[in-house]
Amino acid sequence: MKKWFAALAVAILLAMVWLFFPKTKPESGTNPAEKSAGQQNAAVTKALATASPQAAGVIASNFAAPSPQTIFNTAPPAPPVTPAGTPEPLEYTNLPPHIVLDNVRVVIRNFGSMFGGNPVGVNSEITSQLNGNNPKQVNFIRPEAGMRINDQGELVDPWGTPFFFHQLSGTETEIRSAGPDKIMWTADDLVTK
Repeated sequence: MKKWFAALAVAILLAMVWLFFPKTKPESGTNPAEKSAGQQNAAVTKALATASPQAAGVIASNFAAPSPQTIFNTAPPAPPVTPAGTPEPLEYTNLPPHIVLDNVRVVIRNFGSMFGGNPVGVNSEITSQLNGNNPKQVNFIRPEAGMRINDQGELVDPWGTPFFFHQLSGTETEIRSAGPDKIMWTADDLVTK
Protein backbone atom coordinates (compact mmCIF):
# COMPACT_ATOMS: atom_id res chain seq x y z
CA MET A 1 0.00 0.00 0.00
CA LYS A 2 2.85 2.41 0.86
CA LYS A 3 4.54 1.63 -2.46
CA TRP A 4 1.33 2.47 -4.30
CA PHE A 5 1.11 5.91 -2.59
CA ALA A 6 4.78 6.55 -3.37
CA ALA A 7 4.23 5.69 -7.06
CA LEU A 8 1.21 7.99 -7.21
CA ALA A 9 3.18 10.83 -5.60
CA VAL A 10 6.03 10.39 -8.12
CA ALA A 11 3.52 10.44 -10.99
CA ILE A 12 1.99 13.66 -9.75
CA LEU A 13 5.42 15.19 -9.27
CA LEU A 14 6.39 14.32 -12.86
CA ALA A 15 3.17 15.83 -14.15
CA MET A 16 3.87 19.03 -12.24
CA VAL A 17 7.45 19.23 -13.57
CA TRP A 18 6.21 18.68 -17.11
CA LEU A 19 3.74 21.58 -16.65
CA PHE A 20 6.37 23.97 -15.31
CA PHE A 21 8.74 23.41 -18.23
CA PRO A 22 6.71 23.61 -21.46
CA LYS A 23 8.41 22.24 -24.56
CA THR A 24 6.77 24.57 -27.02
CA LYS A 25 6.72 28.31 -27.18
CA PRO A 26 3.45 29.97 -26.18
CA GLU A 27 1.17 31.05 -28.95
CA SER A 28 1.23 34.71 -29.81
CA GLY A 29 -1.54 36.79 -28.32
CA THR A 30 -1.98 34.76 -25.09
CA ASN A 31 -0.52 35.54 -21.72
CA PRO A 32 2.04 32.86 -20.76
CA ALA A 33 1.15 33.10 -17.05
CA GLU A 34 -2.56 32.48 -17.76
CA LYS A 35 -1.77 29.54 -20.04
CA SER A 36 0.61 28.02 -17.49
CA ALA A 37 -1.94 28.36 -14.65
CA GLY A 38 -4.61 26.82 -16.85
CA GLN A 39 -2.34 23.91 -17.69
CA GLN A 40 -1.54 23.40 -14.00
CA ASN A 41 -5.22 23.36 -13.06
CA ALA A 42 -5.95 20.91 -15.89
CA ALA A 43 -3.13 18.60 -14.78
CA VAL A 44 -4.29 18.60 -11.15
CA THR A 45 -7.87 17.94 -12.25
CA LYS A 46 -6.72 15.05 -14.48
CA ALA A 47 -4.60 13.58 -11.66
CA LEU A 48 -7.53 13.78 -9.27
CA ALA A 49 -9.86 12.16 -11.81
CA THR A 50 -7.57 9.20 -12.39
CA ALA A 51 -6.51 8.66 -8.76
CA SER A 52 -8.29 6.41 -6.28
CA PRO A 53 -10.81 8.07 -3.94
CA GLN A 54 -8.39 7.85 -1.00
CA ALA A 55 -5.49 9.38 -2.95
CA ALA A 56 -7.79 12.02 -4.42
CA GLY A 57 -8.88 13.01 -0.93
CA VAL A 58 -5.27 13.34 0.23
CA ILE A 59 -4.29 15.37 -2.83
CA ALA A 60 -7.35 17.62 -2.58
CA SER A 61 -6.75 18.25 1.09
CA ASN A 62 -3.15 19.31 0.38
CA PHE A 63 -4.34 21.93 -2.09
CA ALA A 64 -7.42 23.03 -0.17
CA ALA A 65 -7.62 26.44 1.41
CA PRO A 66 -7.04 26.35 5.14
CA SER A 67 -10.23 26.24 7.17
CA PRO A 68 -10.91 29.16 9.48
CA GLN A 69 -10.04 28.46 13.07
CA THR A 70 -12.64 28.88 15.76
CA ILE A 71 -11.53 30.94 18.72
CA PHE A 72 -13.22 30.06 21.95
CA ASN A 73 -13.53 32.62 24.70
CA THR A 74 -12.24 31.21 27.91
CA ALA A 75 -13.96 31.75 31.22
CA PRO A 76 -12.18 33.90 33.77
CA PRO A 77 -10.12 31.92 36.23
CA ALA A 78 -11.98 30.57 39.21
CA PRO A 79 -11.38 32.37 42.48
CA PRO A 80 -8.77 30.72 44.64
CA VAL A 81 -10.11 28.04 46.91
CA THR A 82 -9.05 27.91 50.52
CA PRO A 83 -6.83 24.85 50.87
CA ALA A 84 -8.10 21.99 52.95
CA GLY A 85 -6.55 21.52 56.32
CA THR A 86 -7.04 22.80 59.80
CA PRO A 87 -9.81 25.43 59.84
CA GLU A 88 -9.27 28.73 61.58
CA PRO A 89 -9.90 28.34 65.29
CA LEU A 90 -13.03 29.95 66.67
CA GLU A 91 -12.10 33.15 68.50
CA TYR A 92 -15.29 34.10 70.31
CA THR A 93 -17.11 30.90 71.24
CA ASN A 94 -16.83 27.13 71.46
CA LEU A 95 -20.31 26.64 69.98
CA PRO A 96 -20.52 25.37 66.39
CA PRO A 97 -20.80 28.29 63.93
CA HIS A 98 -24.13 27.17 62.47
CA ILE A 99 -25.63 27.12 65.99
CA VAL A 100 -24.42 30.69 66.65
CA LEU A 101 -25.87 31.84 63.31
CA ASP A 102 -29.17 30.15 64.11
CA ASN A 103 -29.21 31.81 67.56
CA VAL A 104 -28.77 35.24 65.93
CA ARG A 105 -31.63 34.41 63.54
CA VAL A 106 -33.88 33.49 66.50
CA VAL A 107 -33.00 36.72 68.34
CA ILE A 108 -33.90 38.83 65.30
CA ARG A 109 -37.21 36.96 64.95
CA ASN A 110 -37.95 37.48 68.65
CA PHE A 111 -37.26 41.21 68.23
CA GLY A 112 -39.59 41.27 65.19
CA SER A 113 -42.34 39.49 67.10
CA MET A 114 -42.11 41.92 70.01
CA PHE A 115 -41.92 45.13 67.97
CA GLY A 116 -43.82 44.22 64.79
CA GLY A 117 -40.76 44.31 62.52
CA ASN A 118 -37.10 43.39 62.42
CA PRO A 119 -34.38 45.81 63.50
CA VAL A 120 -33.00 47.84 60.59
CA GLY A 121 -29.72 49.55 59.76
CA VAL A 122 -26.08 48.53 59.56
CA ASN A 123 -24.64 45.95 61.94
CA SER A 124 -23.83 48.40 64.73
CA GLU A 125 -27.37 49.90 64.61
CA ILE A 126 -29.03 46.47 64.65
CA THR A 127 -26.75 45.34 67.48
CA SER A 128 -27.64 48.45 69.47
CA GLN A 129 -31.37 47.76 69.05
CA LEU A 130 -30.90 44.10 70.05
CA ASN A 131 -28.77 45.15 73.04
CA GLY A 132 -31.50 47.20 74.74
CA ASN A 133 -31.68 50.41 72.68
CA ASN A 134 -35.33 49.72 71.83
CA PRO A 135 -38.70 51.07 73.11
CA LYS A 136 -38.98 48.40 75.85
CA GLN A 137 -35.22 48.36 76.61
CA VAL A 138 -35.12 44.56 76.21
CA ASN A 139 -31.67 42.97 75.80
CA PHE A 140 -31.91 40.10 73.27
CA ILE A 141 -28.16 39.35 73.03
CA ARG A 142 -27.12 36.29 75.02
CA PRO A 143 -23.38 35.61 75.41
CA GLU A 144 -24.10 31.98 76.43
CA ALA A 145 -25.64 31.51 72.93
CA GLY A 146 -22.30 32.47 71.33
CA MET A 147 -23.24 36.09 70.59
CA ARG A 148 -20.36 38.52 70.96
CA ILE A 149 -19.99 42.26 70.29
CA ASN A 150 -16.68 43.74 69.09
CA ASP A 151 -15.12 47.12 70.03
CA GLN A 152 -17.08 48.89 67.26
CA GLY A 153 -20.40 47.72 68.72
CA GLU A 154 -20.99 45.11 66.00
CA LEU A 155 -22.33 41.59 66.47
CA VAL A 156 -19.56 39.22 65.27
CA ASP A 157 -19.43 35.62 64.08
CA PRO A 158 -17.38 32.95 65.87
CA TRP A 159 -14.23 34.02 63.96
CA GLY A 160 -14.58 37.67 64.98
CA THR A 161 -15.89 39.03 61.66
CA PRO A 162 -18.97 41.30 61.81
CA PHE A 163 -22.18 39.70 60.54
CA PHE A 164 -23.73 41.18 57.40
CA PHE A 165 -27.44 41.91 57.77
CA HIS A 166 -29.53 42.35 54.60
CA GLN A 167 -33.11 43.47 55.13
CA LEU A 168 -35.24 41.48 52.63
CA SER A 169 -38.58 42.74 53.96
CA GLY A 170 -40.07 44.12 57.17
CA THR A 171 -40.15 40.62 58.64
CA GLU A 172 -37.26 38.84 56.88
CA THR A 173 -33.53 39.52 57.22
CA GLU A 174 -30.68 37.61 55.62
CA ILE A 175 -27.76 37.08 58.01
CA ARG A 176 -24.32 36.26 56.56
CA SER A 177 -21.15 35.12 58.32
CA ALA A 178 -17.85 35.40 56.42
CA GLY A 179 -16.88 31.93 57.61
CA PRO A 180 -13.42 30.66 58.52
CA ASP A 181 -11.59 32.56 55.75
CA LYS A 182 -12.97 35.83 57.22
CA ILE A 183 -13.73 37.10 53.68
CA MET A 184 -17.33 37.96 52.83
CA TRP A 185 -18.96 36.53 49.67
CA THR A 186 -16.77 33.41 49.32
CA ALA A 187 -17.71 29.75 49.19
CA ASP A 188 -17.34 29.15 52.92
CA ASP A 189 -19.83 31.85 54.01
CA LEU A 190 -22.69 30.80 56.28
CA VAL A 191 -26.10 32.28 55.44
CA THR A 192 -29.53 32.11 57.01
CA LYS A 193 -32.83 34.04 56.85
